[in-house]
Amino acid sequence: MFDHIGFNVDDVAKSKAFYAAALAPLGMVILAEGEGWAMIGSAAGRLWIGQLGLAASPIHFAFRAESRAAVQAFHQAALAAGGRDNGAPGLRPDYRPDYFAAFVYDPDGHNVEAVTFAAE
Repeated sequence: MFDHIGFNVDDVAKSKAFYAAALAPLGMVILAEGEGWAMIGSAAGRLWIGQLGLAASPIHFAFRAESRAAVQAFHQAALAAGGRDNGAPGLRPDYRPDYFAAFVYDPDGHNVEAVTFAAE
């Protein structure tokens, strides 16, 4: 269902240590980290924390899609349902070469994403 969820934290090092320890019994580990952020999780899903610049969007939800067509359909359906565009369907090679996603803001301003790693 979820690919990842992201939100801002005040102290990245403290939050990273907390989530790494608290989620270890669930099989989650630190998967990646960079300046001001960390990704903790497993193949089942990831938690993205840090100083993410999400001031306009308190929480970021990313749902895993089966195909690029499903990502495109999500974007169209979300806009038709009253969502605001935050990124048309397309490749995001800055994230990784096969990252195909679309983004919308929901009625409360949360950044909602559909993502797939499928070739088509």
